Amino acid sequence: MARTRANDYEDKQRSILESAAAVFAEHGMDKASMSLIAKQCDISKPLLYHYYESKDALIFDIVRTHLAELDEALEAADRPEVKPEERLRILIHEVLENYRDADNQHKVQLNIAGTLPDALAAEIQSIERRIVKRFSSVLKEIDPRLDADRPLAMPATMSLFGMLNWVYLWFRDDGPISRDEYADMVTRLFLGGLKSIA
Repeated sequence: MARTRANDYEDKQRSILESAAAVFAEHGMDKASMSLIAKQCDISKPLLYHYYESKDALIFDIVRTHLAELDEALEAADRPEVKPEERLRILIHEVLENYRDADNQHKVQLNIAGTLPDALAAEIQSIERRIVKRFSSVLKEIDPRLDADRPLAMPATMSLFGMLNWVYLWFRDDGPISRDEYADMVTRLFLGGLKSIA
């Protein structure tokens, strides 16, 4: 007979994901063991395995949850009816807001290359591609010349994510610039530079 789920199953699962992300971010994928994660979660190792059958499953769910929430937030915030420059600003703000308090999850995402089985990696890449496509389509609206002679929209999009994805290494909410101010700064820098590449 299958074990029924507790009423607080999702809350406990979320707590495990957050604690495990902290362990992976600190120790790396190879050195972080299920025993260490269980200790960080303050649960038994068998209970951890009740939620996640393997370390791969746990890593996958950390990254999948992080990216799915970003994708959903971008979908909700997106405003295709506004000027594409303003649309880009809104999307950049949403990315940086979604990254708030998610440094550990983000670090896990950026360091999973080659660690997951192909099927799990493919599912992660599918969400990543959907996010990237949203941005590249906006950039092509801003400047249709981007892909006129050679495909530049994708390199431009990945350059933008280069500015956004590494913000966790240096940005502090109590620093000299706010998250919103940095989002505006990235938007202005990027729009200014975009004019010179097409």
